[in-house]
Amino acid sequence: MTEQSTASTTPQPRSYPGINWIGVQTLYLREVRRFWKVGAQTVAGPVVTTLLYMLVFVVALQGARPPLHGTPFPEFVAPGLVMMAMLNNAFANASSSLIQAKVMNTATDFLTPPLSPLELTIGFSLGAATRGLVVGIVTAVCVLPFARLEVANPGLILWFGLLACLTMGMLGVLAGLWAQKFDQLAAVQNFVIMPMTFLSGTFYLVENLPEPFATISHFNPFFYLIDGFRAGFIGTGNAEGNLMIGMVLSGVLTLVMAVTCWLVFRSGWRLKT
Repeated sequence: MTEQSTASTTPQPRSYPGINWIGVQTLYLREVRRFWKVGAQTVAGPVVTTLLYMLVFVVALQGARPPLHGTPFPEFVAPGLVMMAMLNNAFANASSSLIQAKVMNTATDFLTPPLSPLELTIGFSLGAATRGLVVGIVTAVCVLPFARLEVANPGLILWFGLLACLTMGMLGVLAGLWAQKFDQLAAVQNFVIMPMTFLSGTFYLVENLPEPFATISHFNPFFYLIDGFRAGFIGTGNAEGNLMIGMVLSGVLTLVMAVTCWLVFRSGWRLKT
């Protein structure tokens, strides 16, 4: 009777069917602490780079750039620079974490624990998105002396900002799994991510590009991410593209990247060999 009474009053551990949330939380905190320990490099560095861009394009060329769609040039370019920093850092967090684990043979740290492919995808993606969002928030605050950022539509800012960080985080996962050495990862950053970022209308109106480059730019997903994010600050009336198409495209792209990461983790491609 005593044993039964004791057993009935002893708190039982909570179970989370389907997903090991404790494992996901542990992996997520590992990823966040990994970049936070070197915050001067992972957070302060991108902010300084963005401020240098603002110095060149806003301060040095003050008065030389006319308003774009009625928006002063500093207010036009600032959201694009913030988004560019978010995209690059979300990608860098996941990709560098996985390539380091492969090169240093520490992949067992997250392969040995009972973490499913879905849980690995969630942990790495959220860790990368956190770095992207932190860099974005700090960068936005630091560019305020150069540009008056007014929030016209917070929903657009949250939607495009969050999905951009998640998408780039999962792209970083795929790049980190594919790359066998740091040179290959740098090639993806320099020849894929950087050109797509700079050719997405960060510093200019895409409609001013000659054909066929103006049309080609509308097939660049970064164009919709930056355009939608910018519209959240300067207003939907000043958006270049169709915001509804951008919202649907960003949602579908995030879902496709999530399924792809799950399948790759499930196969153990270039990770368990």
